[in-house]
Amino acid sequence: MEDTARDGAERSSTIEFDVAVVGYGPVGMVTAALLGAAGHRVIVLERYAGLYNLPRAAIFDDETMRTFARVGIAEDLLPKLHVQRNYEWRNAAGELLIEHHFAARGRSGWAEWYMMYQPDLESALDERVRAAGVEVRLSSPVTGLVQHADHVELQVGGAQTVRARWVVACDGGNSFVRSALGRTMDDYGFSEPWMVCDFRFRDPAAPPAVPTARQVGDPAGPTSIISLGPAHHRFSYMLDSEGDFATERDPEKVWARTRRWLSPDDAELIRVATYTFRSLVTDRWRVGRTLLAGDAAHQMPPFLGQGMCSGIRDAQNIAFKLDAVLRGRRGEEVLDTYQQEREPHVRAVIEKGIELGRQQTVRDPARAAERDRVLLGRRAAHQHPEKIAFPGLVEGMLVPSPGAGQLVDQGWVDDGTRRDRLDQVVGHPAHLLLDARRVTLADDAVALLADAGVRVVPLHEAGVAAAVGLDPGHVVDVDGTHLAWLAAHDAVAAAVRPDFYVFGTAPDAAGADALARALAAALGAPAPALATP
Repeated sequence: MEDTARDGAERSSTIEFDVAVVGYGPVGMVTAALLGAAGHRVIVLERYAGLYNLPRAAIFDDETMRTFARVGIAEDLLPKLHVQRNYEWRNAAGELLIEHHFAARGRSGWAEWYMMYQPDLESALDERVRAAGVEVRLSSPVTGLVQHADHVELQVGGAQTVRARWVVACDGGNSFVRSALGRTMDDYGFSEPWMVCDFRFRDPAAPPAVPTARQVGDPAGPTSIISLGPAHHRFSYMLDSEGDFATERDPEKVWARTRRWLSPDDAELIRVATYTFRSLVTDRWRVGRTLLAGDAAHQMPPFLGQGMCSGIRDAQNIAFKLDAVLRGRRGEEVLDTYQQEREPHVRAVIEKGIELGRQQTVRDPARAAERDRVLLGRRAAHQHPEKIAFPGLVEGMLVPSPGAGQLVDQGWVDDGTRRDRLDQVVGHPAHLLLDARRVTLADDAVALLADAGVRVVPLHEAGVAAAVGLDPGHVVDVDGTHLAWLAAHDAVAAAVRPDFYVFGTAPDAAGADALARALAAALGAPAPALATP
């Protein structure tokens, strides 16, 4: 692989890796898997001796599943997941206050909400990381960091030194790397202590009848009950203070709290932990040759189930940009768009999570009664809760145009040999979707895109394509998802980045040609001068 950042054999011999990923949770695993699969020399440094092997995150969405499909674990993971179709919020009396519904297929082509047992996810990701040729070093805590002009030097334990051209720190809320960089955190001031109790069903084939996604707004003790996949379940209880955990963690007290739903005959108590949910964003996500991702960059309350999902989005954003830098296609300044793009999204999720959390965890009985009255009144009037929607990208590596910055929809396509979701049929680089009924792309633009690693995907209607046949590279838009998306944005073309976000759209053939050249330039292919019409 070409290495334009180094010159001379001496540097080649001292800089051992292109990227060092610090931390081996899901965010670090996805980062390592994506960069390893792209052919880069990647090392992971993890302080623990093995995979954590206990659940932490519990929920992920269809966009995250789209990333897992890209990594290659989605289909194998499916039998171990629970697809959640609703989420309910009840009061202390058991009355239903709010119910959200989730689609069996979301915008990203997968179910909108999955419940998981995190060790299953980490085992699957670990296999993909190692299959990508990544070196994984366990029992390797990073204890020092020094940045140089062309690399970062990491002290590992007391004796080892690792040199990498770039570092991606995914080492959690107590990130050593963030502290070593001297970064501060913007604190929203919303924090709550909770006790998390995880159970394993004794007979997963015949599990007890427990709620799979329920929040109980009881002012005497807010409670959350969620599935962790087919064989596990979680009960979480808000505590009055962190000091209460020492007494409340007693197994007899835990079983007393859950006895309405579970008994020791039904399940095994496998974990009791305390978490103080916080709302924090670090001030700088990139410092020199080091980038912060996941909880090292931001922490959010769990009420939207977006903590891990946000970290996976970080990994996607970093991976394709760092790939371009490592290949010498782009200068390192492109990495400054990482925080520019991701921070507004993260803050929107945090602020919505705080809003919901404050509603759900009211401790004053009078305020809780008023909240219940309002919400019960809305249900009686058949006022459905507003669907929670997350913002797209508002600035960064985008071409201002209708739909730019949005997460692009994904449906099913057929290329004449295979029928599957678009990502699986066309592969996972950037791509340019074209309405084949209305536009074709000039050969030189197609060649320019190919040089930048972009696939051109002409789309046909199902009936017409069946009649005329398909040219190589063309696909049938089986369920009309992609042509409908283009039509909704008055576009004949949409350029989609490797992280599934829309780079830009074009309304006509001339615009499609210009969009193709802009995408190629953004990904690092030099754009030749346009011919004078």
